[in-house]
Amino acid sequence: LRCRGHAASSGGQQQELEEQLGPGAQYEDFHTIDWQRDLARDRMWHRLIVKRRGQGGLWETLVGFNDAWSGWLCVLLVGLAAGAIAAVIDIGALWMKDLKEGICPQAFWLNKEQCCWASNDTFFKGDDCKQWYRWPEMFDSGMDKDGAGFYLLSYLLYVMWSVLFATLAVMLVRTFAPYACGSGIPEASAPTILSGFIIRGYLGKWTLTIKSVCLVLAVGAGLSLGKEGPLVHVACCIGNIFSYLFPKYGKNEAKKREASGTFPSRYIVSCGVRVVVPNFHWGRRSPQVSYYFPLKTLWRSFFCALVAASVLRSINPFGNDHLVMFYVEYDFPWLFFELFPFVLLGVLGGVVATIFIKCNIRWCRYRKESRLGQYPIAEVLAITVITAVVSFPNEYTRMNTSDLIKVLFSQCGITDVSPLCDYRRNFTNVNNHIDVAEAGPGVYTSLWQLSLALVFKLLITIFTFGIKVPAGIFIPSMAFGAIMGRMIGIAVEQLAYQYPTLWVFQGACNTGENCVTPGLYAMVGAAACLGGVTRMTVSLVVIMFELTGSVRYIEPLMAAVMASKWVGDALGKEGIYDAHIHLNGYPFLDSKEEFAHTTLAADVMQPRRGEGPLCYITQDSMTVEELECLLKTTDHNGFPVIVSTESQYLVGFVLRKDLSLALANARKSQVGVVGSSRALFVSQVATPWTGPPPVTLRRILDLAPITVTDQTPMETVIDMFRKLGLRQTLVTHNGKILGIITKKDVLRHIKLLANEDPESVLFN
Repeated sequence: LRCRGHAASSGGQQQELEEQLGPGAQYEDFHTIDWQRDLARDRMWHRLIVKRRGQGGLWETLVGFNDAWSGWLCVLLVGLAAGAIAAVIDIGALWMKDLKEGICPQAFWLNKEQCCWASNDTFFKGDDCKQWYRWPEMFDSGMDKDGAGFYLLSYLLYVMWSVLFATLAVMLVRTFAPYACGSGIPEASAPTILSGFIIRGYLGKWTLTIKSVCLVLAVGAGLSLGKEGPLVHVACCIGNIFSYLFPKYGKNEAKKREASGTFPSRYIVSCGVRVVVPNFHWGRRSPQVSYYFPLKTLWRSFFCALVAASVLRSINPFGNDHLVMFYVEYDFPWLFFELFPFVLLGVLGGVVATIFIKCNIRWCRYRKESRLGQYPIAEVLAITVITAVVSFPNEYTRMNTSDLIKVLFSQCGITDVSPLCDYRRNFTNVNNHIDVAEAGPGVYTSLWQLSLALVFKLLITIFTFGIKVPAGIFIPSMAFGAIMGRMIGIAVEQLAYQYPTLWVFQGACNTGENCVTPGLYAMVGAAACLGGVTRMTVSLVVIMFELTGSVRYIEPLMAAVMASKWVGDALGKEGIYDAHIHLNGYPFLDSKEEFAHTTLAADVMQPRRGEGPLCYITQDSMTVEELECLLKTTDHNGFPVIVSTESQYLVGFVLRKDLSLALANARKSQVGVVGSSRALFVSQVATPWTGPPPVTLRRILDLAPITVTDQTPMETVIDMFRKLGLRQTLVTHNGKILGIITKKDVLRHIKLLANEDPESVLFN
């Protein structure tokens, strides 16, 4: 009896809620949510809980507490799961990238670095140790490592493993989860799904599973892509799945997006940074997100960031007791004269980023509009073969891109044997200071190899980003900038060595000690190029600050990032994610774009003046059969309700889905309802009623729809759609209905004025 009472109480709350606001909205695929309606339902639900808690006993009090803390519990679970899954992906990717070159026979689950840690050797050169076997050694242990046969067999197996991993990745994506391809940030970020766009299955369990597995395979294949962007998508899937455990969020699309305190865990698991994630979360949000997300979401962001970071730190996937793979510390401060090369790196980063964005978008558009898009498997295999064949001969393209960035960020020590650290120095004591020295042949060879690596990685990434495997752009973008930065850093370092008495070097570089750190230039270049590609600014500086663990390099980062953004904005307004949003036709009203035209609401509304009549419903003169016929013969998402055909004064607005459900329920549950029964949207029904019993639909009627007059400037209308998250607005003249403007109409109008295809906007 007690359980029945509790169920009845909950059912009573739901029934009372539906009586006041109508049934909950279940949106169709590629539709946008109704922010105002969903948030109004949540406020009403909260008021009912408070009301019943004041009137009831212990059970109602527990229901109230459960409603209050469910948001915190949800982000706790998401933080735990996101941190754990990200760690598994990191560990798997590190293992598979080394699997292309060899294996640790005594412990096959160890990657190359871990295998050498487990070795009993007191010294080994580079990453070569007795415990680690390259694949030719597995077939013939006596094979000469410097021979042509050893090299060719290693080359062949490297290409074969790459093709195998890429084939598995694209087959799994194509077969089980097509939405698992790509980065995921354009769709899952604030301008698209977070701002209210519905893409069914994009954040589902199959997408989560396949994306996690294929991300490891794609990175292991050696393709020019990163896992950081796709990890954002992975964390979004986790948040979406966990939200269904809590009806407060699972049954309310607006609250589900408000519960995106999971958003910061996306950047914890992808970048390993903590402070920046709430900043990024609130800095990149869309206008409607800004207006509808309360301040408590910020505190949940911090909490989720804390949980995800703690889990990632406890698992320690990189084996360095840090959350990030590129953690570095520099011994020397930057000097004032270095601001010029830092700004130069920013300019180069903006130029390279613009070239990449424009070329990549053109290639993706060609893929989309040509027959190439029908053969995703063949495209992936072709790019994989080209990448593997060209990458292997060059040491800096053969290694994983993350390892390349790590090498470029590092500063040269006394014991370093890397060609990048081949300087003509003589050390007699390990405690000696590292003096500035002339570059040796290894450095010059590395410069040529890095130049070729930059050109190849830029070209191949243009074709790789957008193929049908999980593919991020963070790591490749950082690699472009890191290569340029290291090369410029070496050039400045050698200038300081050759001309120590120049006025720019005096006082800092004429003491004999090394005053220039090429690794710092690599870090600044990476930030500049990444900022140019993504158009991030403040959050990017904080990301790079956490990567270095020092505040002394914030000024160089700020200078480079701002220069990169200015140059990028001058050459092209869009970052890579915004460009892909527009390419895919997602309904995104960019707040950065100003509407400079002088059109009016009457120019955009449907139907236009002189066209066919507007489909509407009268408040008390239409029958059930007429409404059912209206639903069958039209595909509108809703209908304005007017007083009568003669007056056409606006009463309210009713959604198509609500009307369809209400009529179907009336047919089933209300006795005597037939096709000739009147459908009434009035508050009072005349008594006695003659004829078949009427169907009262007042409860599903929105009595306060957003309206504008026909003379309202479209600039104002667009601003309303951006800031209020509207699906549609009604157009009136002296209180009489004239037409309706939907978000689709607004986007098509903007496309038309920009001389673009208005039918490219993606709507159901």
